[in-house]
Amino acid sequence: MPENERRRRFARPPIAALIAAPRLSRKGVLTLVTAAACVAAVASVPAQAGDNPTYTNPRAPIDLRVNDLLKRMTLAEKIGQMDQISVVNMQGDCQWSGGEFTESCLKNVLVDNAAGSVLSGGGAGPTVNTPENWAKMVNTVQKYAVDHSRLHIPVIYGVDAVHGHNNVLGATIFPQEIGMGSSWDPALVKDAGTATAKAVAATGIDWNFAPVTDIARDQRWGRYYETFGEDPLLAGTLAASAVKGIQDAGGAKDVAATVKHFGGYGEPGNGHDRVPGDVSIRYLQDTLLPSYKQAVDAGAQSVMVNSGAINGIPATASHYLLTDVLREQWGFKGVEVSDWQDVRALQTSYHIAADYPEAIAKAVNAGLDMAMEPYDAQGWSDGLKTAVQRGLVSEKRVDQSVSRILRMKFELGLFEHPYVDASKADSRVLGADTDLARRAADESQVLLRNDGGVLPISAAAKKIVVAGSYADDINDQVGGWTVGWQGVPAGVTLPGTTVLQGIRKAAPAGTQVVQATTPDDAVAQAQSADLTVVVVGEKAAAEGAADSPQPQLSADQVALVKSLKATGKPVVTVVLAGRPLVLGDADGTQGLLMSWLPGGEGGNAVADVLFGKVNPSGRLNASWPKDVGNEPLYYQQLPGTNSGPGSFYDAAYPFGAGLSYTTYSVDSVKAGSATARTKDTVHLKVGVSNTGDRAGDLVVPVYVSQPSSDVLSPSRKLVAFTRVHLGAGQSRTVALDVPPSRLAVTPGDIDGAGKQQVERGEHVFTAGSQTATVTVR
Repeated sequence: MPENERRRRFARPPIAALIAAPRLSRKGVLTLVTAAACVAAVASVPAQAGDNPTYTNPRAPIDLRVNDLLKRMTLAEKIGQMDQISVVNMQGDCQWSGGEFTESCLKNVLVDNAAGSVLSGGGAGPTVNTPENWAKMVNTVQKYAVDHSRLHIPVIYGVDAVHGHNNVLGATIFPQEIGMGSSWDPALVKDAGTATAKAVAATGIDWNFAPVTDIARDQRWGRYYETFGEDPLLAGTLAASAVKGIQDAGGAKDVAATVKHFGGYGEPGNGHDRVPGDVSIRYLQDTLLPSYKQAVDAGAQSVMVNSGAINGIPATASHYLLTDVLREQWGFKGVEVSDWQDVRALQTSYHIAADYPEAIAKAVNAGLDMAMEPYDAQGWSDGLKTAVQRGLVSEKRVDQSVSRILRMKFELGLFEHPYVDASKADSRVLGADTDLARRAADESQVLLRNDGGVLPISAAAKKIVVAGSYADDINDQVGGWTVGWQGVPAGVTLPGTTVLQGIRKAAPAGTQVVQATTPDDAVAQAQSADLTVVVVGEKAAAEGAADSPQPQLSADQVALVKSLKATGKPVVTVVLAGRPLVLGDADGTQGLLMSWLPGGEGGNAVADVLFGKVNPSGRLNASWPKDVGNEPLYYQQLPGTNSGPGSFYDAAYPFGAGLSYTTYSVDSVKAGSATARTKDTVHLKVGVSNTGDRAGDLVVPVYVSQPSSDVLSPSRKLVAFTRVHLGAGQSRTVALDVPPSRLAVTPGDIDGAGKQQVERGEHVFTAGSQTATVTVR
């Protein structure tokens, strides 16, 4: 049974839709059946408290509906709303067996304990994994909750759709976030979020636990690939776009986005997932938290809390993070949900609570609204009730959280449209938006070496050898969190195009594409080849299982690449991995393409770049180390008196690196004014040109540096960026704004006691080799 995350989600169209209604078998098992029934909306069902209560009136203001429903609820019903239970607690033996629903377990979770939310984690789906069956499964849960709860309150259903609707077999699988981050394309990320939300909604799910908004700076960390990269501004901008895409799909907020994992999750102390981290308050405020704030400011309806501990305090019990920062400083009004079993972990793992009621009290009083306690609805109900009886938690505090949860349900329209038309799910999910997924994979490709113009592959090439165990491996190409938690389960083949298949489809007529079956065969075939493409990478995994104390290419793959280099024939290396891998002796082939984990269309995207159909535009969103042991590695390393080899920022391929099949120049950087006040936005204009003979997309980053500062500042810090399309020979001027928040730092001494502010003095803005200086007065 997975140690941590598992989840899934729910939705809504017209009530007169075909739905999956539960049927009780002779054995007391609920099976999924399709009923051509018109199910009344909650709004039309009188509550026991009286006919036509305000909360059932869809025309009433949401505040009035929330308050009306809340005052009708018992304490037990309120407590249930704050619990999220795994769907597996209602299937089969009500543990982890899966299968058909068991009526007694549905009753225990949804009626006796009035659980307000259900989730499906990785692998927790219907017995037959199709979009239609997902919709039927969710409808069954929802119908039971609506029909059998005293006040007919629908549940909200959650899932981790982090790179497409990735739990559903046949759904379009987008690149993992680390690849999307290398596109530096907010519009693309928003479009992918919208596509994902439409697929998620088609299967009846209302709550998506995405985007991951952490930044990743330690290549050893198993969740590195789930982030948009190492830079706060890049990660925050893309996460904000994902939030907007998820929540604005079709113009209605059908699906709630989740900013996770707040805050500072990407800083485990020794690189292993969920290991406590110790960071300065200055680093926390200036570097780790800004990405979350951007995504929260984009309107995210929920935030998921970091499973780890920061500075000796588990995030789930941190009043500073969950209330002082998130609520009071940032003004967040939505729902705060824990990660997998993290409230119980305050007692069992962190040992900051003597018993479960005390653990619940610590989390709730810190600001948590909902606990993802997936296996014990009764334990949660008894625990929070006991905490209230002991005076550890006030009922007023419970009401506060329940109000937020109910508000999200009303905003999502669950009381009016609790069901989805399951008969339409397959057509809305299978094969949807594959063109967008291919474009996303195209933009994710980062070309890092192209010695001698080995790429794009010449039309004169008559024999191409494709080598490496990852060349024809779709399951590892897509990574973890795909169908199953740790990746595609054994025995399941994901639809999609591998690198080998993509090359075969893209090769021109008359070009022979040969797959080498062994290392010896690869070397032998390469002797007579015009080019060898060797595909290397790492196995799919998730969370702690994906931790890599030595993030490097495996010895057998290094040996293969080294032997291919020794043939003297051109070699292009394609890397399929969720993090930069130290290449060792495998580095230095004529071509190097970082493909990340590019999803189901990844093979086509690799071929698009190799054959020149696509001019590569991806730029590294993560620093690539030269040697194992240099973790954590990131470009914003602060200056010091250190002098040992590799002790400064010393990357094999630095943040922002990436090549194109054309050439560009940055011609000028001009500031709107040579001076600014501390509260001013700096307006910049950057002149750029395509100096080559082919159109392409140019990523334009702008960095800031300070010649002198009271607080240490990095040699450069990203403060603005854009993508611009330039035709061959075309020049353009792009406008970029730098708000004061991007220049602000925490002043003061080691204690970091001051409030963030912009330091006075010179700020040098750099794009390419061009600079502009603005003096802040």
